[in-house]
Amino acid sequence: MYPSFWRRIGIVGFATRMSSALFILVLLFGATKASAHNVTPGDAGYIQEIYGINLIPFLYLGAKHMVTGYDHILFLFGVIFFLYRMQHVAIYVSLFALGHSTTMLLGVWFGWNVNAYLIDAIIGLSVIYKALDNLGAYQRWFGFHPNTKIATLIFGLFHGLGLATKILDYDIAPDGLLPNLLAFNVGVELGQTLALAVILIVMGFWRRTNGFLHHAYTANVAMMTAGFILVGYQLTGLFTAV
Repeated sequence: MYPSFWRRIGIVGFATRMSSALFILVLLFGATKASAHNVTPGDAGYIQEIYGINLIPFLYLGAKHMVTGYDHILFLFGVIFFLYRMQHVAIYVSLFALGHSTTMLLGVWFGWNVNAYLIDAIIGLSVIYKALDNLGAYQRWFGFHPNTKIATLIFGLFHGLGLATKILDYDIAPDGLLPNLLAFNVGVELGQTLALAVILIVMGFWRRTNGFLHHAYTANVAMMTAGFILVGYQLTGLFTAV
């Protein structure tokens, strides 16, 4: 499934690319103060103030969350990186959506109060997992390849639970809760479709270039580095929170 040339790349090349990717990503994430699942103060105030069924606003908020949720985008980017057929893309994205939707809806409905820092650290691990998967690391290290469909579903469950923990912080009014949550989830899926369309278009042009396979290595190293930064950021918050 993955290019065999990964095995021929030496540790020196890996270290060089890792250093470059780390520098770029530190600048990127250093400029971002909010965590991956944060709801903006304006949106939070709106959520707390409205009552009853408000389908369009919640649909918009769901779409906005997905389009601006860089942890989701990174994971989806990794999932489809080496998928060339649309039916394969549809299967994996559907599995992710199923997991994401399930825990988001159930987590809010039943009030699952899980530590947000811990969940977001696991989400960062999902990005690391997928980058290593794309680099063929598991086959080299352990002699087998994990079931990518099951992994995508499981990590989708954690992504949805991460969002649920944030939504619970804002005490959505119980009046109209279920319709509003469903509308939010539809918005999330619409946002995911929009983000995925952009990624696929860019990937389509990129794959036609002669340097795709060479730069694919660097891209996955950068994605893995981003995952480590996400994990470090969340674990720092976990151990320093008062």
